Amino acid sequence: MPPTYDELRRENDLLKQQIAWFKRQLFGGGKSERIDRDQALLALEEMETRQKQMERQEVSYIRSKARQRSKGAIERFEKVPVAETVEIVPEEVKADPDLYEQIGAEETFEIDITPPKIFKRLIRRLKFRHRIERSLPPVVVPAPERPVQGSYASAGLVGWVVLGKYIDHLPLYRQQKMFERWGAKISRQSMADWVQTVAFWLKPLYNHMRQELLESGYVQADETPVRFQDPDNKKGKTSQGFLWVVHSPGLGVVFDWRLSRRHVEATRLLEGFTGLLQTDGYEAYNALVKNAEAIIHLGCWAHARRGFFNARSDHPREASLILGLIGRLYDFEERYRKQGLSPVERARQRKVDQARILKWLKIAITISQNRCLSQSNLGKACSYALARWKCLCRYLHHGEAEIDNNLVENKIRPSAIGKKNWLFIGSPDAGERTAVIYSMLLTCEIHGVDPHAWLPDVLTKAPKTPEKKEQIKLLPHNWQQ
Repeated sequence: MPPTYDELRRENDLLKQQIAWFKRQLFGGGKSERIDRDQALLALEEMETRQKQMERQEVSYIRSKARQRSKGAIERFEKVPVAETVEIVPEEVKADPDLYEQIGAEETFEIDITPPKIFKRLIRRLKFRHRIERSLPPVVVPAPERPVQGSYASAGLVGWVVLGKYIDHLPLYRQQKMFERWGAKISRQSMADWVQTVAFWLKPLYNHMRQELLESGYVQADETPVRFQDPDNKKGKTSQGFLWVVHSPGLGVVFDWRLSRRHVEATRLLEGFTGLLQTDGYEAYNALVKNAEAIIHLGCWAHARRGFFNARSDHPREASLILGLIGRLYDFEERYRKQGLSPVERARQRKVDQARILKWLKIAITISQNRCLSQSNLGKACSYALARWKCLCRYLHHGEAEIDNNLVENKIRPSAIGKKNWLFIGSPDAGERTAVIYSMLLTCEIHGVDPHAWLPDVLTKAPKTPEKKEQIKLLPHNWQQ
């Protein structure tokens, strides 16, 4: 897919700004004595050559971009089924229908909603006795298995409560009030017991999912703090725990509950893993990689970029130049996604398109670091990037890897939204339940599986499928309704 006119123009403008900046550093009266002058001159020559190529393409380019029309209401609601059709007849026709004949109809629609309804399913297990052998015990079908044995709650009701808490971020006390409006009094304690039972049935699937991720060869890792209520604290205060996350793009995500962020937790989280590990700059991952020869550590350009973004107000010229170069890396990544390149093709194209940009970027960051205070926002951003430069550039050679860790951060986001609603989890044990449930529901999202269909089905089948082979079939990417 060739670049568009707008892309060419943006790249040309950016190159002009970068060339001007490099010239100021090189020829601005002794300002470049602390950098490799020959290396910078070579980068400047490459940039000027590239800029001339852009100008030629821009002049000869015929703009053919079609305007995208925004989707109307018909397209936005095309998957909503029609439940009712209302035909309206003009009053004139009603008054004397014999004078008129129908020649067509004009259609519009409106979107309506029916609130949820709580209903009972009456299950009658018919009982029989033998006509001849009267001494034999009556014959009756055993009571059907439910996710919560001895409870009135169906798999559908239990699934609804769990999805409300973890997908729609509704605390159980709010759901209790909602059920009361719908005509059912369900206590918060009952719902809490159901959540615990769901985590119990999902735990074997969670273990299989975690094993698959660790065997995938490429994972992204991160962690997020979560408050929990410590039963040992008599004053009822909360303490801080952490949800550690392992994500394999396109495969799944697994949360792991830990009480701390110590380095040893990263080792436990990724025990047995070999392959590509992509993380932010947290030292726990660096320590892990140093002791594991079979792990290749990839950096995250989103974290590196964040520091330069924060430095714009204090050092607008330098930060804007560096952000522009990083933006070009992302422009190429977006182009590869649109082209649908395979990992091998993406790695090859990255070396062609992005290697020289990374070279310019390192020179610009080095110059900027030499011209600012180390404790300034720009100085900290430069130090962060240069200290992790090899990790940040390794994605070039691995087409299956992303340029940043944003995908795993996106998987953490639902837990962050949930924390604003339920504030803290009830106990350390509840942290593990939260990790199990989040893992499976967000993996459903990755594979486009409707959790409202998946969870009740799994809760119905899980008690009957103790074998590992059958349990694996219930994983979201293997599940068939």
